Amino acid sequence: MKRTTRAPLTPERLAEMRSRAQRKEAVHVERMKALLTAIKKALPALEELQAETNDEEDLVYRFYHQSFKVYGIQDLTSEIVAALRALQPDATFNDWFVKIVAEGTGRTFEMGDNERWLEITRPMLEAYFHARYFLAMVIRYGHELDEPPRMMPSGWAAVLYLYGLR
Repeated sequence: MKRTTRAPLTPERLAEMRSRAQRKEAVHVERMKALLTAIKKALPALEELQAETNDEEDLVYRFYHQSFKVYGIQDLTSEIVAALRALQPDATFNDWFVKIVAEGTGRTFEMGDNERWLEITRPMLEAYFHARYFLAMVIRYGHELDEPPRMMPSGWAAVLYLYGLR
């Protein structure tokens, strides 16, 4: 096994390591501030979208009633995801969120879906609920925060996970 030799921890090397860590932290804080600024700027549109996509009562009923109308939930999910994406277009969304949304959108009703109703439609509701959760969190913390907090509430931390900032 080959051993690598590390440079000794001199005061100069320690100072350089601290400086590098501080620069990295400063970039991270700036990215969080940019997200928060984008959220605040978009709050009126986000709140309007939240009101327009708040149809859980009917959509959950459609799911249990086994109505093809539940497929409309996919459009609502896609609208929410587009609004979240617009807040930081260059960010890479969390892989789990991307997978949940992919599995819960993009389907059209086929008669055979009735035989596999849970398998086909439950991911649609799951994607919608995840998207709605993140929409609610960006709105909440867009109102509550003036700058990224050091002690993070769970909802804000989840938003940071969505945008790859945690």
